[in-house]
Amino acid sequence: MRMYPISAQLAAFVAKTETFTCDDSSLAAVRQNYDRMCQAFTPPQPDGLQVSDFSLAGVGVRSYLPTTSTPANGWPCLLYIHGGGWVVGGLDSHDFICFELASALQVLVIAIDYRLAPEHPFPAAYEDCRAVWQAIQAGQAPHAINLQRLVVAGDSAGGNLAAALCLGLRDAGQPLPRAQVLIYPGLGGPADLPSRRDCRDAPLLSAADTDCYLALYLLGWDKPSPYAMPLLAADFSGLPKALIAVAQFDPLRDDGLLYAEHLQAAGVNAVLYPGKGLVHGCLRARGEVWEVDQLYNCLLDYLGRELLTQV
Repeated sequence: MRMYPISAQLAAFVAKTETFTCDDSSLAAVRQNYDRMCQAFTPPQPDGLQVSDFSLAGVGVRSYLPTTSTPANGWPCLLYIHGGGWVVGGLDSHDFICFELASALQVLVIAIDYRLAPEHPFPAAYEDCRAVWQAIQAGQAPHAINLQRLVVAGDSAGGNLAAALCLGLRDAGQPLPRAQVLIYPGLGGPADLPSRRDCRDAPLLSAADTDCYLALYLLGWDKPSPYAMPLLAADFSGLPKALIAVAQFDPLRDDGLLYAEHLQAAGVNAVLYPGKGLVHGCLRARGEVWEVDQLYNCLLDYLGRELLTQV
C-alpha cells in the first residue's frame, strides 16, 4: 500500500475513523459502523439553533434554524445532501456540518433524508432531491424561505446528487439554485482518470470502494443517465455557478477537476478548491486538522457571499 504524505493531525483523524471498520461486510453491519463513526465525530447541538424533522413531498428532511428573527424576505436557505456512497448515512450522519453551516452563517439549512441503495437504486435518491426542491419552490416548507437565496450543497454522493439536481432542473426549464457547492463529489468520471490509479488505495476511500458504491447505486441500469453520472452530460451550459472542492488524495479527485473544467468551458463561473493534503471524508476533522479548517474557511466564505449578499 502506497504511503500518502498527509499531516500527522490528518493521519490521527484517519486512524480514529478506521477504528469503526469491522470484518463483517454485510450491508447492515456497514451501515451500523458508519453510524457509530458519525456519532463519534458529531459535536453537541450548538446553542441558538432549532432543529426539527418533518416531511416535504413525502421525503424526510431536517431543518436547522437560527433562533434569531426571520429576515424580512425570508430565510436564505442551504439545501444539504449528505454523502455515504448513496448506500449509508442519513440525517444524523451529517448533523456535524449542518450545525456548523447554520450556526456560522445564520441561515436555514435543510438536509434531505433520501432513499438509499441498493434497496432503492437510481433514480430514487435523485427523485427525492427533486421532490424536496420542488416542494420548497411551491412554498410547502414550514419556514419562510427567500427563493432568491437558495443554494444546494453536498459531499461525496451528496455532491453527485447536487450536481444532478442542477442538471435536471436546467433541462426541465425550472428555477435553479443560486449556486451549487460540491465537496469531493463522485460524478461518474471514466475509469482511466489519473486519480483512480494514483489514489487507488487512498485513506478512507479506495478506487474499489467507489466502484462498489456506484454498482449498488446503478443496480439494473445498463446505460447510466447523466442524472446518475453528471460527467456524462452532453451540455454544461446554463448551470448554476459552482464551488467544487476536491481532496488531493482521493480516487474521485479528478471527477471534480473535470467537472470544473467542463463548467468553465461552457461559460459557467466555477471555482475549484484543490484540497491540498486532504483525503475523502475529511469534513469531520473540523477543529482537529489545519488543512480541513482551511477548507471550511473557503466553504463559509463562498456560501456567505452567495446566501447573504444582495442578488
